[in-house]
Amino acid sequence: MKKIHLSLIIIASILLIGSVTAGWVHLYIGQSTLPDKIQVAGYPLGGKDSDEALKLLDARLRQMESIPLTLSVAAKGIPDAQLTLKEAGVSFEADAFKEAVVKLHEGSWLDQLKYRWHFQTDWNIVPHWDISALKEKFTPEWEQEHFGLPVEATRRISGKDEVVYTPEVSVSRIDWNTLKEQMTALIPKDFALIAGGEKPKLSLDLPLYRMVPNVTIGSLKEEGIERKIIEFSTGLGSSGPGRVYNVDSAAKAVNGMVLKPGDVFDYSKVIAKAEEKYGFQEAPVILNGKLVPGVGGGICQVSSTVYNAAVRTGLEIVERRNHSLPVSYLPKGQDATFAEGSINFRFRNNTGKSLLIQAEVKDRNLIVKFFGTFPKNVTYDLMSRTVETLPVTEKFVQNPTLPVGGQEILQSGKPGYVVETYQIKKVDGKEVSRKRISRDTYRPQSRLIAVHTEDSREGSPAPGSEEQIVEDGVSGPNF
Repeated sequence: MKKIHLSLIIIASILLIGSVTAGWVHLYIGQSTLPDKIQVAGYPLGGKDSDEALKLLDARLRQMESIPLTLSVAAKGIPDAQLTLKEAGVSFEADAFKEAVVKLHEGSWLDQLKYRWHFQTDWNIVPHWDISALKEKFTPEWEQEHFGLPVEATRRISGKDEVVYTPEVSVSRIDWNTLKEQMTALIPKDFALIAGGEKPKLSLDLPLYRMVPNVTIGSLKEEGIERKIIEFSTGLGSSGPGRVYNVDSAAKAVNGMVLKPGDVFDYSKVIAKAEEKYGFQEAPVILNGKLVPGVGGGICQVSSTVYNAAVRTGLEIVERRNHSLPVSYLPKGQDATFAEGSINFRFRNNTGKSLLIQAEVKDRNLIVKFFGTFPKNVTYDLMSRTVETLPVTEKFVQNPTLPVGGQEILQSGKPGYVVETYQIKKVDGKEVSRKRISRDTYRPQSRLIAVHTEDSREGSPAPGSEEQIVEDGVSGPNF
C-alpha cells in the first residue's frame, strides 16, 4: 500500500513539474518582447516589444541616412555641395537582426525555445553606398563646366622655320577611385554619431586628379621633329594657270603630313586626296612620251621636288621612275614621275624619328621642307651625267593631199638620253661615299614626216593604238 502511495506521489510530482515547465515554456516563447541586453550597433533594444523595437530601429536607420554631408572642392568659385548621406547614395540596413526577430515567433515551440534561449545579444548595421548617386550629380558635363576641358599641346612652324610649341593645358577631374575609398571610411558603422544631443555633420574634400590631354609637349618632342633638315624648291617657269593650280593642289595635299618612323610616303594617296579635296584642272600631260592636252598636268613637279628632298636626306627610296621625257624644272635623272595605276613614287622614313613635310607654292616656286631629326654635319648631294645620247628616229605617214614625192615635217624629233645619277654623302663637308642610285632612259622623240609616194605601201603607217600611259597628270585627251 505504501508503494502504491509513493508511486502516486512521484507521478503527481512529475505531472506538476511538467505542467509548470510547460507553462514556463509557453510564457517564455510567447513573450512579445526581445531578450534582455540586446543592442544593435550600440543602440539598446533589449526588453522592448518586438514591433516597437523594429520601428525604433527603422527610425534610427533613417536618421543615419539624413546625416548632412558637405562635399568641398578645392577650386575657386565652386560652392560646396550640401547633401544628406541618402542623397549621396548611402543607405543602412539591419536585415540580419530583423530576420532573427521574426524567427522568435516562427517554427515549433522547441525551435522558438532554442532560438530565444540562444538569441545573439550584439548586432551590427550594414551600410551600403551606391556611387552612381554622386556620379549623377557630378557628371562629366558638371566637370567640364567647372574645371574646363583639357587642351592638347600644339606644334607649329614659324615664319623663320623654327619649331614652336604651345604647352598643353591639364584640368582637374574627380578621382572616383580615391573618393570610393574615402567615402567607405567616412560612412559610420554604428549609431554613435547620433547618440549625443548635437546634430552630426560629415564633410569630405572631393579628391581630384589632373587630367592631362593625349598630346603634350613631351609627347610632341618625343616625335623628334626638332628642326628643318632640308629645303628644296623648283620653279614653275611659264606654267599656265591650270598647271599652277594642279601643282598647288598636290602641294596642299602633302603639306603638314607627318610620317612616323618606318612609314612610307605614297604619292598615289596624295593624288587621291588632292583630287577629292581640290580637284584638278586642264594642263598638258605626257601620253606615251608626248605632251598632249589633259587633266592634272604638273602634279609630278610635286613628286619630283619631294623626291629631291628625300634623296638629299638619305631617305630610303622605295619606288621611283623618271619621266619618259626630260622636265624643264630639274636636271635629267633627278625627277620622279607618276602615272595612276602604273607608276608611283614612294619613300620610307628611316630616320628613326617622325618626319614633318611642308609644301607650298609661293612666288611661282614650289617649296618643299622636311622637319625632323638629322645630323647637322651630314649632307647629301646629287650628281647626274649623260652616259649615252639616243638618236632621233624618223617615222613616215602617208598624206595623199601632198604632191607625189612631196614631204612635210609634222613634228621635229628630239634625241633621247641615258642618264646615271649618283648620291654623294658628305660628313663635315668631306665626301665619304658615292653610289649610283639610278640609271634612267629618256626615249627619243621621232621626227614625224608626211609623204605622198606613188606606192602607198611606202612609209610607216600612222601610229596605232598603244597602251595609254598618262604621266604627270590624271587623264589624257579623249580621242
